Parts: sequence; C-alpha cells; structure tokens
Amino acid sequence: MNVFGYLQKVGQALMIPIACLPAAAILMGVGYWVDPNGWGHDNAFAALLIKAGGAILKNIPLLFAVGIAFGMSKDRDGSAALSGLVCWLVVMVLLDPASIAIIQGIDISDVPAAFDKADNQFVAIVVGIIASVLYNRYSETQLPKALSFFNGKRLVPILAAVAGIAIAGLFMQIWSGLFTGMTNFGTWMYNQGAIGSGLFGFFNRLLIPTGLHHAINPVFWYDVAGINDMPNFLGGAQSIAEGRAEIGVTGRYMAGFFPVLMFGLPAAGLAMYVTAKKQNKARVASLMVAAAFASFFTGVSEPMEFAFMFAAPALYILHSVFMGISMYIASSMGWISGFGFSAGFIDLVLQSHNPLATQWYMLIPLGLCFAVIYFVTFRWVILKFNLKTVGREDEDEEAQEYNSAPLPSSELELAHSYVAALGGKDNLTEINACITRLRLSVKDKDLVNDKKIKALGSLGIVHVGEKNMQIIVGTQAESISLLMKTV
Repeated sequence: MNVFGYLQKVGQALMIPIACLPAAAILMGVGYWVDPNGWGHDNAFAALLIKAGGAILKNIPLLFAVGIAFGMSKDRDGSAALSGLVCWLVVMVLLDPASIAIIQGIDISDVPAAFDKADNQFVAIVVGIIASVLYNRYSETQLPKALSFFNGKRLVPILAAVAGIAIAGLFMQIWSGLFTGMTNFGTWMYNQGAIGSGLFGFFNRLLIPTGLHHAINPVFWYDVAGINDMPNFLGGAQSIAEGRAEIGVTGRYMAGFFPVLMFGLPAAGLAMYVTAKKQNKARVASLMVAAAFASFFTGVSEPMEFAFMFAAPALYILHSVFMGISMYIASSMGWISGFGFSAGFIDLVLQSHNPLATQWYMLIPLGLCFAVIYFVTFRWVILKFNLKTVGREDEDEEAQEYNSAPLPSSELELAHSYVAALGGKDNLTEINACITRLRLSVKDKDLVNDKKIKALGSLGIVHVGEKNMQIIVGTQAESISLLMKTV
C-alpha cells in the first residue's frame, strides 16, 4: 500500500474514536439546556449530564489510541483494541514528568514542560498505528509448544507493552522539540484569526475527495497543535474557568460549517435537480432529497458533495471557496457555535445553550444567504458550461438500461447488487466502511461495473490505485458493508 493509501486508511480508522464525540455533545448539550446559567452547579441532573460528557472529552487521546488500533487491524478484532490500550498506558506512565525525572536522574523541575502535554492526540495516533501493525503482523504467530498459551492474538498485547517502552524512549528524546514545533504552528494559525479559519475551511473541503481532510482536522479540532477547538468548545463553562476557551473565539474552526452544510449544499442539490434532464428528474429528486436531508440535519455532507465533485470539479472548487468565505465571515463576526459530530441542525440546537455559543442564531440568516448564492451560481455554471452533473449525463444504452431498472427494495438486496456490480464476492478482498463510504479492495478492477454501481444510487466512485476503491452510499454505509460480508 502506498503512502497515500495508508493515510486514507488512517483517516478511516480515525472515524471510530470520533464517533464517540456525539455522545459527549448530546450529554453536555442537554445539560446546558437544563441549566444554562449555572452550567450544572445549580442543578444536579444537569451536572450529571455535563460531567458525563466531560469524561469522554478528557479521554479523547485514549479513545484515539484504542480506536485507531482497532480500526486499522486487518479483521477489526478486540485484541487489537486491547493492544492499543496496553501500549497507550505504558507510554503515558513512562512519559509522566515524575517517571522521566527518575529514569533520567534529574530533578522533576528540570523535565521540559512539554511532557505535561504528552497526553495528546498526536501521540495517541502514533500508538494506535504501531499497535495495529503489531496485531496485523503477529496475531497468527505460533510459539513453541511450552509457550502455546500465548499464541496468536494473546501475544500481541505483550508485544504492545514492549513497544510502548520503545515508543516512550523515542518520545523522551524528540517530544520536547516536536511539541514546540506543533504548538508554534498552532499559535501561528490561531493568530491569523478569521483568515486562518477561512483557510482551514477551504482546505478542509478541498481535501475531501482524497479522504485526507482527516489529516488536517485534528490539527484544528483536537489537541495536536495546541488549538483543541472542539473539546474546548464542548467543555463550555469548565473550559472558560480553566482558561482553555475564549468567548467569541473558541469554536471559530467549526462555526462557518453550519451555513454551508445546512443551507448551501441543499440549495446546490436543488440547482442540480432543476437542471437535470426531464426523464431523470424523479431519480435525481430521490437522490438529492436524501443527500440534502443528511446534510441539513446531521451535517453529513459527502453524499451531496460527491454528486458533483468529479462530474463538475469547477463546482467543487467553488464550493470550497464558499466554505472558506463562510468560515471567515462567521469567525470575524463572532457568530460562534460548535459541534460534536458535524455542523447540522441537531448539533446547532444542542449547543445553542453552550456558554461559548455567541450569536449562533446569526448563522441561520448567513446560511439563507449562502443558499441563494449556491442555487444561483450552481444553476448558472451548470447551464452555462453544460456540466454533466447528476441527471445530465450522456447515457449509452447500457447505462439507460441500468437506470431504468427498479432500485433494490432492501439493504440486503442492495448489498447483493453491489457485490454483483463489483465482480462477485470472489473479486472482493476487503470490505470496510466509514460514515458515508464503502471502502473496498478488489482483485481485478476490470470486473467492476461503475455504471451499474451508479444506477444503484451511489453518488460517487473513487478509484484509489489499482486495487482500492470507495463508493459513496450515504449514512447506511456501515450496515451495507456488514451485509456485503455475509453475501
């Protein structure tokens, strides 16, 4: 697997621990609704919810180490997750300033301050990757008969503990300088204010076709470079009290997503519907309504974005520019809200009582403005340059035959249809999924029928190298992938 493919695999694995954050957002969001002024101090039930959500936020690095080790393991076995946990615990104990002082024979006051921040998502990602490598390499190892109890998967946690010592030894040498470099970058970006927020929004969208947006998100949303925007925002009153958050500023790397994902993209879907060929409007309507619903309510934007990402790259670049502008406006005006999952209606409502949500309601009129901008510009560009967006494709007889066939009536039938379109089960070597994509490896790409896949309702197909591909199917990706494994 090349570097690009490996980074995509890391990005896919990152979605497992990130999927825990909506729980924190819901708990804390409801808690702030119950007690918006005391933030839990004036209501026992609110305190229970806020503290419960805070427990998740405080352990995000641990979740990263375990989740990535599990997500990158070849068969997603619990032993891989356990190995990630063991490795993480060893690394954290050894990188504790008190441990370093004893190991290096120095006074604890001489230990670099960077080691107070070793409980960090960057370190967790490294630990998770190494634990997964150990699992994939040694989970089927057979030891001499006297040691057979430790064969296979039982061996990996032991190796992970030893690896933890090696990782800690390496970080004792490099962490201070590495941490300083990362925090300097984070401070520099933070000091760019609204411009930095706009640049992040632009590149976040621009990298989605490759899946590498997961590589830059942790820099801004988590505590990789000292910004930690998402946990600091969700921490609300506690973040303010501890000096980790600033009202009107914390959340700037999330706020501008709401106008685009809730209003701009659904309007783009409407533009694609009205410009579709008459005979295709019914099919396009069903696709666009589902994609718009997901984008507005949950902030899951990929089904809509993949509808025009490859068919009309110019529109996607325009979309990335609009995202950057939205992020800049929201940040510069101090219209702030945040999310635990994505910038949809649910998160906007949940966080409306967060003490760090300032003039969040202004994101709605801003979104309505972007809805007009998206509809007018997308419709004009599509018609002006005759772009082949969904429903406007030049179809041959084979594609017309597939598109005229009725869609599968159940997810099981859909899974069977996808397997058939991919050349049969014998052609599939790996079946995985993230939030909206099927991530697949095939033996022979010549057996894959892209036209049939699109006719099944997919809004996009991404070919990665000679053996790997992704199919954009929406939020049912996980369930479809599980059913495909049983076919």
